[in-house]
Amino acid sequence: MSSVKGRREQYAQETRSALLEAARRRFAEQGFAGTALEDVAADIQASRGAVYHHFANKTALFEAVLDRLETEMIHRVIESSARADDPWQAAMAAVEAFLDHCCDPDYGRVVWQEAPRALGLQRWKEYEEKYAYGLIGQLIRGLMDSGEVPPLPLEPMTRISFHILGAAGMALAESSDADKPRVRDEYSRAIRHLLNGARTARPETGTVTRPSTSPPAP
Repeated sequence: MSSVKGRREQYAQETRSALLEAARRRFAEQGFAGTALEDVAADIQASRGAVYHHFANKTALFEAVLDRLETEMIHRVIESSARADDPWQAAMAAVEAFLDHCCDPDYGRVVWQEAPRALGLQRWKEYEEKYAYGLIGQLIRGLMDSGEVPPLPLEPMTRISFHILGAAGMALAESSDADKPRVRDEYSRAIRHLLNGARTARPETGTVTRPSTSPPAP
């Protein structure tokens, strides 16, 4: 009996995974409004009932696809930052990995364009904060603890960085395939410039520490 139950569970997991992949393609190509559950089911030669067995409705299916896409992004960012030698390089690697992932057409369309329409602006913001906000805060905390940036207020620094990265993600999602490399490079350089400014800023005065140009004392 247990072997039969195991095969059923495995089949159910495989069906759910196949439905998510089919839905991912549909949502990325046709959008949330243009995707029908019948079409998702037909893509894997399943019935509409199979979809409802795993997902209550199209919104629930969309949220499951969104969860998978965001989880893939977070794993990629964490893996890239973990290979770095120090907190600063970890933060830079995380930024580059995020920008790379935002160039993926499925991620860009579903996460940055369709999710606000499908879930509403507030629910979409909650998703973005759920997956990205905490990781950004950890990276900034690491920069502060290592002395790479001054001990600035963590919450404002995290929220500002969160919105800057969000602007980059939206810009890449709205760019054509031909323009994506240029837009990605521009946002990479702009984000690095802003973070470098925080790296050398004096929090007491807001001025920037610059190397001295005067000759050394004898």
